[in-house]
Amino acid sequence: MRYTNYKFRVPEEKVVRVITDTDTKNEADDQFAVVQALLSPKIDNRGIIAAHYGTKHSDAMERSYREVELLFDLMNFSKKDMIFKGAPHCLPNEVTPVPSEGAELIIREAMADDDRPLYVLFMGPLTDLASALLMEPRIAKRLTAIWIGGGRYPNGGPEFNLGNDIHAANLVFSSTVEFWQVPKNVYEMIPVSLAELEYRVRPCGRIGEYLCEQLDEHAHEPVARQSAFRSGETWVLGDSPAVGLVLYEDRFSFDYIQAPQVGNDDMNYIHTGLNRPIRVYNKIDSRLILEDFYCKLALFAESTKR
Repeated sequence: MRYTNYKFRVPEEKVVRVITDTDTKNEADDQFAVVQALLSPKIDNRGIIAAHYGTKHSDAMERSYREVELLFDLMNFSKKDMIFKGAPHCLPNEVTPVPSEGAELIIREAMADDDRPLYVLFMGPLTDLASALLMEPRIAKRLTAIWIGGGRYPNGGPEFNLGNDIHAANLVFSSTVEFWQVPKNVYEMIPVSLAELEYRVRPCGRIGEYLCEQLDEHAHEPVARQSAFRSGETWVLGDSPAVGLVLYEDRFSFDYIQAPQVGNDDMNYIHTGLNRPIRVYNKIDSRLILEDFYCKLALFAESTKR
């Protein structure tokens, strides 16, 4: 699926295939990133995979799946062959995959006879990528994975997406797949104010209204109210850099660092020197990412009024 209802045109040789793997119902920022991916003409969306988000809800993946369906409905986009179920839980170890529709989609797209680059965006755990690599190791050289997750380098430490599948992270870190990591200290570089969202997002049709309402609803849940991470008038759209880096690679904002091993108890990085280098971002262009989202959403809302 590729949305191209703009006056500007993207050269065909710049179009890329994208799969988005998202724990959409975990919080309130995945939704913004998914909508931005769906509205970006550079992106041929090959599917959205619903991801789990830990053990708090036994049906977490199913909740994410229903949330993605709702986003498609609010935008009047066809759901046919676009939404897939990922693994319902984390890997039991580093050698046993959790097969799913999502892992099969990654394998199918990676092995397809298509010369266009394939990016797989991970806004939650890496379970589906790790499972796909175990099921078909040849995909490692046929895609680029972008992950929102992991602690700050060089030490690491507790981080939500990483903590939801440490086995998967260690498997991917030890693989040869092209890997871009946006760690916690960098994905927090995209703060927004709630007044900003009310002014720029809420007026943009049913989807704009829903994005703001679901964020406001989540902000009043106990886990958000008690977190020092939430100030009351601001939020962080921490998953949006995954889409932003497909649109603009930010070529001078990363370092190549040998992928670490992750400690199972503390999520600290263990620098063994055994794994290949991965791209670790040290900053992102929040202005570009946010303005791109606001403009695309406004143009989309305007087009639906005609």
